[in-house]
Amino acid sequence: MTITQWFIFFLIIQVIHFLGTWKLYVKAGRKAWEAIIPVYNAIVLMKIINRPWWWVILLFIPIINLIMFPVIWVETIRSFGRNNNADTWLAVLTLGFYLFYVNYALDVNYIEDRSLKPRTSTGEWVSSILFAVVAATFVHTYFMQPYVIPTSSLEKTLLVGDFLFVSKFHYGARTPMTTVAFPMVHDTIPIVNKRSYLNKPQLPYFRLPGFQKIKRNDIVVFSWPADTVERFFKKTNKKIRKPIDKKSNYVKRCVGIPGDSLSIIDGYVHINGKQTVLPDRAKPQFSYYVQTTGQLSPRYMYERYGVTGGFGKVQEGMYYFSAMTAKAAKQLEDNPNVVNVQRNIEPEGASKIAPVFPQFGNFQWNQDQYGPIYVPEAGKKVALDLDILPLYKRIIEEYEGNTLKVQGNQILINGQATDSYTFKQDYYWMMGDNRHASEDSRYWGYVPADHVVGKPVFIWFSWDSNASGPFWNKVRWKRVFTTVGGSGEPHSYLMYFLIAIGAWIAYSRFRKRKKS
Repeated sequence: MTITQWFIFFLIIQVIHFLGTWKLYVKAGRKAWEAIIPVYNAIVLMKIINRPWWWVILLFIPIINLIMFPVIWVETIRSFGRNNNADTWLAVLTLGFYLFYVNYALDVNYIEDRSLKPRTSTGEWVSSILFAVVAATFVHTYFMQPYVIPTSSLEKTLLVGDFLFVSKFHYGARTPMTTVAFPMVHDTIPIVNKRSYLNKPQLPYFRLPGFQKIKRNDIVVFSWPADTVERFFKKTNKKIRKPIDKKSNYVKRCVGIPGDSLSIIDGYVHINGKQTVLPDRAKPQFSYYVQTTGQLSPRYMYERYGVTGGFGKVQEGMYYFSAMTAKAAKQLEDNPNVVNVQRNIEPEGASKIAPVFPQFGNFQWNQDQYGPIYVPEAGKKVALDLDILPLYKRIIEEYEGNTLKVQGNQILINGQATDSYTFKQDYYWMMGDNRHASEDSRYWGYVPADHVVGKPVFIWFSWDSNASGPFWNKVRWKRVFTTVGGSGEPHSYLMYFLIAIGAWIAYSRFRKRKKS
């Protein structure tokens, strides 16, 4: 929906509210016209139902307002003596239109000093759960979101089984675009495995101010820009289109920021002609062929060299490892049973493994030899011709909402012939550190700014499902309560947290004992 359509919809809601409540406003000692003034009518209604004024703010926050509207309907009828379960259910199931019946057909009296405490234990439980969900949804949407690492694309920096807190406020929280959705879940309702949202209506993209911009080599969580499959972990050929904020969440390293000229040479990223220098916690991995005079096992490679990637025996005395750091490869060369360690590098030319972006014949690139390409910056203009168009076609059509046609040698955007294009938003280039086992921008292209979700900042738990033994053996204790950013080896703050909890418990008991 456009801004104009949303404005008209908002005015219609105000008229419906006025028609359904103006007599109730009068019975509560207010003026009838107060029921039709936008926002002001909500503030007055909060006074009528004896609820705080800041509830009005919650009515304008997507998803949260889906919880608050039924609460307001029920609170309104209870302020006029309609307290039984039938009234409550009618208010909710009629989507608030039961207020029309109360307003016109019933002779009700306003109860100014009604008790706000639920009359039953069930009501108290429902009230507590509703506001816990409201608070959690607010924090989840605008401050911190939990996230779990599902794949090994950032192995060594972030491990499969790491449970993260992703900050929404570092880059500025993206306000929800999907207005009707189940709270506290992403695209699927757990257990029932049903879609958790309605595609329409949609709000325009908007982002609150952040206190930092995405820097080169930041780890970023974003909505996967490619058309997403039905469910993130289910392999299927069925494609569906999801709203931006309901696309599957990915986490990668931002190796190219707006305005960069990016290329990949022998697997290493170059920015503006210079090889990029990664943070010391980043440990890029590549695939290797290892020739030996003896036997190698995955467990031996993991315990001795920390190699966690895929393992395969090519032939007798020749092994293939899909993910190994340069340091591990160097150490492996010193093993007396190892004859040769060779990094697997695709030569220049079309990819023999998988076609890379933009999947067009003129671009003979692959995962190790790529570019150069320009990472688009908002407001900047690029020259367009038929040779370069495949790089920006998806941006022009899908991400920035233009019509694009090619007639002969002419490029038409929104029906106008053109030889250039000016970008409306910033774009980023995202890659995994596990360079030969990462589905990233090399395969589906640029990440638009409106797809950015947030910044991983904290690992609160880490679980190694491949470890043997009891539960505590599978917990990566050294990673629990560690920061994602920073330099040097990660340091766990779990002990400090436990000490703080213990101190608080001791202090609380001391105060209680002192009072008694």
